[in-house]
Amino acid sequence: MYDLLIFLTLIAVGYSVGTLTEKRHYRSIHKREKAFLYLPAVTIKAVDYPEEKVRSAELVYGSVVISIDYFKKILAGLRNIFGGTVKSYESLIDRARREALLRMKEMAGDATVIVNVRIETSTIARKANKEGVGCLEAIAYGTALTLEK
Repeated sequence: MYDLLIFLTLIAVGYSVGTLTEKRHYRSIHKREKAFLYLPAVTIKAVDYPEEKVRSAELVYGSVVISIDYFKKILAGLRNIFGGTVKSYESLIDRARREALLRMKEMAGDATVIVNVRIETSTIARKANKEGVGCLEAIAYGTALTLEK
């Protein structure tokens, strides 16, 4: 009975810490997204700006690796058995993509616009012989253009 109580306590602590960490990360993302509203990141390849107005163009990127907590991994495994949307993985992918975009924008500095933006994701399994997501990597990259005013 004592072992079960310890196990349930550890599960509750793991769930609480994971939830708090995720909420704190989302608050940070929201705050930084508001700060970067002035810098559009678009997927267009052709730019309507005259060449003589472009002061500089440089490759910018942002990369992040985010791990899923063990409790959410267990819930995702249960969801795979019964079917349906795996919300724990959805939030993991959402956080990774948004964080990668923010890091790319931070690298852009005083750029006017970031064009030809691409986002790629890949999973990193904990063990090579086991399937499942241990961590998720997201990288966002594009060309930062600084225009003369």
